[in-house]
Amino acid sequence: MTVRKLVYVVDDDASFLRAIQRLLNEHGYAVGVFHSVEDFNDHAVLDDAFCLVLDIHLGDRSGIDLSRQLSKRGSSLPTIFITANDSESTRKATRELGCVAYLQKPFPAKLLIDAVESSAAQSGQIQ
Repeated sequence: MTVRKLVYVVDDDASFLRAIQRLLNEHGYAVGVFHSVEDFNDHAVLDDAFCLVLDIHLGDRSGIDLSRQLSKRGSSLPTIFITANDSESTRKATRELGCVAYLQKPFPAKLLIDAVESSAAQSGQIQ
């Protein structure tokens, strides 16, 4: 089995994106960062990553819509949704998509690491 330790992160907040990248790097993960849905669609190779950390509100685009598109394309990439704008309808939509975790910004670093490690375990990645 090929071990993939790459986590993709999509967030339109550059400073938050850098912070997540540093945190994941410190825990031994390679990180591919994307500032927009378009950037992700143009550059991400889904088979390279074992996990996606996805902001729900990406400017004029929706992380939930991106997740639905990925599912329609046959992707089963485990997704951790993050948001600063929590609502019951958003939580329900992410549950329906089978998210690994739903984290409200700001969240403790340990919650993200635990969710990524859970994704790694689900996908058979060796830690």
